[in-house]
Amino acid sequence: MLYYLFDYIEKTFDFPGAGLFQYISFRAGAAALLSLMITILFGEKLINFLRKKQVGEEIRDLGLEGQKQKKGTPTMGGLIIIAAILIPTLLMAKLDNVYVILLIATTLWLGFIGFLDDYIKVFRKNKEGLAGRFKIVGQVTIGLIVGLTLYFNDHVVIREIKPATVASIDTFQTEGNHYEYKDVKSTKTTVPFVKNNEFDYSSIFPWLDKNYTWIVFTLIVILIITAVSNGANITDGVDGLAAGTSAIIGLTLAIFAYLSGRVDFSTYLDIMYIPNLAELVIFCTAFVGACLGFLWFNSFPAQVFMGDTGSLSLGGIIAVLALAVRKELMIPLLCGIFVVENLSVIMQVSYFKYTKRKYGEGRRIFLMSPLHHHYQKKNIHESKIVTRFWIVGILLAILSLAMLKLR
Repeated sequence: MLYYLFDYIEKTFDFPGAGLFQYISFRAGAAALLSLMITILFGEKLINFLRKKQVGEEIRDLGLEGQKQKKGTPTMGGLIIIAAILIPTLLMAKLDNVYVILLIATTLWLGFIGFLDDYIKVFRKNKEGLAGRFKIVGQVTIGLIVGLTLYFNDHVVIREIKPATVASIDTFQTEGNHYEYKDVKSTKTTVPFVKNNEFDYSSIFPWLDKNYTWIVFTLIVILIITAVSNGANITDGVDGLAAGTSAIIGLTLAIFAYLSGRVDFSTYLDIMYIPNLAELVIFCTAFVGACLGFLWFNSFPAQVFMGDTGSLSLGGIIAVLALAVRKELMIPLLCGIFVVENLSVIMQVSYFKYTKRKYGEGRRIFLMSPLHHHYQKKNIHESKIVTRFWIVGILLAILSLAMLKLR
């Protein structure tokens, strides 16, 4: 909204400084700062409100050290994360941008699904919360919307660039070289650490008619959004882990969005140029600011938990961001913490069922799953576990960024 206001002021009155809002870097920095301020300034008020309404976490007895002391800690703190993401985005971003619209829709929809889950747990005193099948339906629904939009929307394109010919009409110049370009609809994505690293989803099933590629693409989008949002949900088990890890991933995706959204950087790095994508940097910085601001209250010992309201929306946002910047095949690396947490649960449950059938009693791979609980069972303090997971997350982010050159 402020973007349009200052754009009008500059064009009408030529007011000094109004042109700053034309720069994505300025709006991104302002969004991050505003997001951080909203979370820190209003976080305490939300915590007091939740305490007053007795919106406390019901802790299941898992035999973990310090677990009982967390009983009654306010939950649904994800509400302040969502507000701190959406308010700066609405103020600073171009709201006619298809990528921004998709991210806003994802945040609201998965936040609503998570809120229902928390509401049932807290007010209906049902520890299981929203039935798993309803969560899946919600994730599939937003996956369907995102997948169909990314495939069919005319503004979701990539720009094919090559050296200009004499007959070229659409051209641009950078570093003294002339290039021609053409914006095309494409289902291409990026394969990390591979030269000529573009993969087209239409080639997955060569025998399938190209007209049905949208089905394959949409199913993949649904799978990615469901997996990553569940991964973030599972990771949210100790103070500060999900928020800190999400901030690291969000900052990395902001860098990818900025580089892929600028023709000069994308040409220099020989990566896919995606028109209109750079606007997502504003959403990303608001996302990072919200996560960091939430850590002010969520770091050990936590004054508030984000609940499913926050964790489901954080995971969904990360998935859609990765899809928008066409780096979804990098999720196993960039979101390695989420992936390992997910896998630890799958492996534990599968092995337990297998050994129970074979030996008559279930056996376990880990002392407890998800993986962070395994380390808690080994009497490692949760603040140390979180810090170490953050370090691993930073290393994975650096390795993901190195993909820009290591091919």
